[in-house]
Amino acid sequence: MSQNNFPKLHNATWPGIVGKGPDSEPIISFDEMLEHTASAEVNGVKFDGVDIGLFDPHIDMDSGDDGIKKLADKVSSLNLNIGSLVAPIWDGPILGSKEDRATYLKLLEKSCQFGQKLRDAGVRPYGVVRIDTASSPEQWAKDPKGSQKIIVETLKEACKIAENYGERLAAEGEICWGGMHSWKTMLETLESVNNPTLGFQADMAHTLLYTMGYNYPEHKLLPEGYNWEEEGPKKEALKTMTDALRPWTIDFHVAQNDATVFGSGSHDKTGRHCLANDPNGKLDIAEDAGYWLRDENGELTKAFKHICWDGCMFPNAVMGKKETWNDILAALIKVRERHGWKE
Repeated sequence: MSQNNFPKLHNATWPGIVGKGPDSEPIISFDEMLEHTASAEVNGVKFDGVDIGLFDPHIDMDSGDDGIKKLADKVSSLNLNIGSLVAPIWDGPILGSKEDRATYLKLLEKSCQFGQKLRDAGVRPYGVVRIDTASSPEQWAKDPKGSQKIIVETLKEACKIAENYGERLAAEGEICWGGMHSWKTMLETLESVNNPTLGFQADMAHTLLYTMGYNYPEHKLLPEGYNWEEEGPKKEALKTMTDALRPWTIDFHVAQNDATVFGSGSHDKTGRHCLANDPNGKLDIAEDAGYWLRDENGELTKAFKHICWDGCMFPNAVMGKKETWNDILAALIKVRERHGWKE
């Protein structure tokens, strides 16, 4: 067993909400997600923390200082830290009205303030605030140049807000968010904002869909009808994409994908999250994580202090099994063994 203790290993709590709801399955409570995380163990190794979504019913951002202290105490009592936060900005789509953008920035500011207070409480030693555009690729495509201009201007304002609270923002690389729905549009957005406060949030399940050109076929890196048994093209596609986006990457999700899309509840179709040991998974998790964690010369970037498992839209029956979380933790441990370091 490797003695690496970085990056720290986190589990996401928002899969208890994302894809759940009245037209799907019941929401899994925050306490239950914490319990699953804290109880997982593989050869004496446990999760180091959780990444959390700042939205109801898991988190009440209006709970005040007492609520934040209660949250910090609850998580730390389980020997866990809090890392990255997901800002609940979807009531303010960037490509909506001027009022929508004001709502977006207001919700972002509340998230950054919440994050700062968690840092002050001593339970959040690392991590970023994760964002998207809260707008669809279809809306973006009505006026690509105009849409990009609005997105860039809004994210520049978002950076100013984040800086005031000592936070960095990670733009989510997911095919369901306009302006972030292909690896090239994501790169254009990052380069146009051109602010060190804004970086990229890479999720292995979603970025695999980038190589396939879902929602932006002109930007695909793999041919139509690609045979996944042929490793060469996949490796070349991953290298091209990660060489472009890795320098911007400040938040990272370990995940598996079977090269299909999926949506449930109110969530749009996006890269399907598969279980770590899914036989249909197209990623070699430990090896392919290296495209993000190591630079073009094979050297560790150490660009972030923790990595997180993200597995949204699994059935509740699967998420209630202890072995599900042990298998996920085992996958994260393998990534750290291959691409981690000692501090």
